[in-house]
Amino acid sequence: MTQTDVSNLSLELTDDPETQNAVFLAAFNSGRGDLFDLLYRSDAISNLSGRPLTGAARTEAITKLLATGPKLHSVVRDSVVAGDTSLIIVGFELEVTAEDGTRQRITGRCTDVLVREPDGKWIMAVDRPVAEHTETLGA
Repeated sequence: MTQTDVSNLSLELTDDPETQNAVFLAAFNSGRGDLFDLLYRSDAISNLSGRPLTGAARTEAITKLLATGPKLHSVVRDSVVAGDTSLIIVGFELEVTAEDGTRQRITGRCTDVLVREPDGKWIMAVDRPVAEHTETLGA
């Protein structure tokens, strides 16, 4: 498994959806769940595991998933910012290794809600990926 170089990665989120997407892609593709989890509020809800998780359960699920070396590609489809809340809709393609060792490509759409914290920084409050198609790629 190869990991993305994160030595120069800025985890600074803004209200620009393209910047958000680039930061999330780099952190996710780094393979480091601890790094990716820094983009979430402590009470954020993540559905990356297929079910809504928060707190330590979210962190554990994200770390376990990223340790398998998935590769994510995503494109911003729509976004809206209202005050201190940002809604971003992305189309995604995710390649993962299933428990039986086969590779799968999952495509779908993700709804992300970010909020601006009191210090002015943006952070993930909710992510909700929905798979629309899964394809087996082989071992």
